Amino acid sequence: MNSKKKIFELIKKCQEARLGKIKTTHGIIDTPAFMPVGTQGTVKGIFVDDILNTKTQIILGNTYHLFLRPGIEILGKFGGLQKFMNWNKPILTDSGGFQVMSLSKFNKIDEKKGAIFSSHIDGKRFILSPEKSIQIQKIINSDILMVLDVCPKLTKDKKNISEAIKTSTNWAKRCKDEFNNENNKFLFGIIQGGLFEDLRIESLENLKALNFDGLALGGLAVGEKQNEMFMILEKITKLMPSDKPRYLMGVGTPSDILGAVNYGIDMFDCVLPTRSGRTGLAYTWSGKINIRNSKYKNDHTPLDPENNLRNLNKYSKSYLNHLVNTNEILASMIISLHNVNFYQEFMRRIRSEIKEGTFSAFYKKYIKMYN
Repeated sequence: MNSKKKIFELIKKCQEARLGKIKTTHGIIDTPAFMPVGTQGTVKGIFVDDILNTKTQIILGNTYHLFLRPGIEILGKFGGLQKFMNWNKPILTDSGGFQVMSLSKFNKIDEKKGAIFSSHIDGKRFILSPEKSIQIQKIINSDILMVLDVCPKLTKDKKNISEAIKTSTNWAKRCKDEFNNENNKFLFGIIQGGLFEDLRIESLENLKALNFDGLALGGLAVGEKQNEMFMILEKITKLMPSDKPRYLMGVGTPSDILGAVNYGIDMFDCVLPTRSGRTGLAYTWSGKINIRNSKYKNDHTPLDPENNLRNLNKYSKSYLNHLVNTNEILASMIISLHNVNFYQEFMRRIRSEIKEGTFSAFYKKYIKMYN
């Protein structure tokens, strides 16, 4: 009988918001948790040591991108992504299914073969099967692996989404078989179904029967409105296992995260902190700041006086306004780091509020601030 340890410990609830811990070989992750996106083995524009200084406990890598470059042969020789990029903490890898659909110049879903696609880099044709996706993620040495699924673009075509669920369920079974319940790693299933409650429930029940280590909600960061996303979360999280981690993929703004935590979600990832940083948009405890704005040209104050990361507050808004408007690389580096740090401060505050039983008041104060 397999003696594999459970990944998740639920410590406390404040209404539906959950405080917990995820335990992996490379370290413990306090939840609710935010994972900065290191798609190609880097959180864009930020040194690994600086990411560690934000007290980030886990980052996300991507199977599709790492498979194409640098390739699994190189990653295999390094013993995985941690050693390749000098990151000594947990890694979660997306399976690559979303990128196949959104980035490749040509793609086709073949239920038996997998996702057939042409590289967005050079047009070379590949087949990413469920088995291949798991094999790649094992070579990457991910702590948490994701099943390969079909992620339809936002659509009202219920028949199309229903067919995608059937294929995704089949692929999930094949991923589970290939994963073979490997010790020291964990495999998550992905609930699909668009904005159709009955299809979401169908997908969830299919995955519950397969007994994954955790469950994710996919297809809720593809253009739907926030209230539509919350509507699905309200219905589906109540039916999800309470003893396993719940991951909302690709989300989102601080308000998105706060609302999802309110419905019992434990894990998040999003490119927003670094993508916004590259455009001069900063997240602070007072709301969003577009540092390009001319009103900051002579502003001597820091981006956020409440920021606790050393060295960031020595840069004035005036200086950052100058860097952004002269297209200096340093601007995106500083603001990206600031944003990742803010997100981690935000998550620590959420965890503290749940622990103290005051999350509801915190939620009401900040839910509208970042839309």
